[in-house]
Amino acid sequence: MSWPSELYLHQFVTFTLVLVRVAALVMIAPLFGSSPVPPKVRMALAMALAILIVPLELQKSTPTPNTLVDYLVLAGAEALIGLTLGLGVLLLFSSMHVAGQIISQMSGMQLADVFDPGFGASVPAFSQLLSYVTVAVFVIIGGHRKVLEALLDTFAWLPAGQGGFSQSVAQAMTSLLAESFVLGIRAAAPAMVALLLATLVLGLVSRTLPQLNVMVLGFGFNALASMAALGISLGAAAWIFQDQLEPFLDTALRALTAG
Repeated sequence: MSWPSELYLHQFVTFTLVLVRVAALVMIAPLFGSSPVPPKVRMALAMALAILIVPLELQKSTPTPNTLVDYLVLAGAEALIGLTLGLGVLLLFSSMHVAGQIISQMSGMQLADVFDPGFGASVPAFSQLLSYVTVAVFVIIGGHRKVLEALLDTFAWLPAGQGGFSQSVAQAMTSLLAESFVLGIRAAAPAMVALLLATLVLGLVSRTLPQLNVMVLGFGFNALASMAALGISLGAAAWIFQDQLEPFLDTALRALTAG
């Protein structure tokens, strides 16, 4: 093979591997890969980011695949890196959905479902409200810049073609999934306590004044208590999300570098 062909092959392999890593992140990460964003826009964003990153990667040594199977293995490893980062942020957003579902179920408003375009499914109204809050906080604190910064860090530690499959990635995703449920419970804790107290008060009222219709009174009382506690939960959810964004990204990055 002549040296011009080898040069073009190196550029093609480097660009496509970088594009696969960036596209995997853009397609799954919240805000970048949300359903309302057209696929063409997401692909254009991935192409633009890849074009900006490729000049830095051309200066590094990229493995040259000898067969199509070798190339697909390299591309799969690059996709795994992007998916790991995207899933790390997505699990953090999912914790807010868990908090909304807990509040909706305890308040008796589980049937008030709305369609969430970000997740492409019907979710309780409280879950969508918390989702909007987390998206706003994500943009305000520069979460999209932090995600892109983490992506650039992966190229500093794992140049294109140097990634690989590792058990540490699966362990990190399992750990983040468990942490996501814990964060959801923490975000919903104020509303859970308020609704529990409301249930105890209604129990005392029903024993003191049995002539009252507790079922009718309880539904409205729980609705008022849940709306009041939701104001506190919004602040708790925003604080938890802001505090845990960087640890989630760091966990994903450590898993990738450990592999």
